[in-house]
Amino acid sequence: MEAHTGDRLLTHGRTVGEHDRVAEIVEVLGAGGTPPYRVRFGDGHEHLVAPGPDSVVQHDAVRDPGS
Repeated sequence: MEAHTGDRLLTHGRTVGEHDRVAEIVEVLGAGGTPPYRVRFGDGHEHLVAPGPDSVVQHDAVRDPGS
């Protein structure tokens, strides 16, 4: 898994009725874009996460492809 600041982290709900969670990646703490990540949820809370196999990085489409 590789992410950059500004990407989104989508974590799928694990049980029936649990919604997916989306957070903005505000800091990448691992080498080469690897976890852990500091993320900010829509309500403003920030957490340090090491995402598992139930998570997907959605890359920021406006980032310059050369960066």
